[in-house]
Amino acid sequence: MADESKFDQVKGNLKETVGNVMDNKELEKEGQDEKNAGKAKEITENAKDKVNDFIDKFKK
Repeated sequence: MADESKFDQVKGNLKETVGNVMDNKELEKEGQDEKNAGKAKEITENAKDKVNDFIDKFKK
């Protein structure tokens, strides 16, 4: 899953850059949204992993 969120960030960054270069505000905004969604997904995944690690420590 972490790879998927990184891919979304890279893809969003690329769209944002292309939109900026081509002066296409819609594509630029779409890229920003995609990049931010990828970052949010990554943060959520990291938090979930930390919670699961914490729970596993108490199970042992």
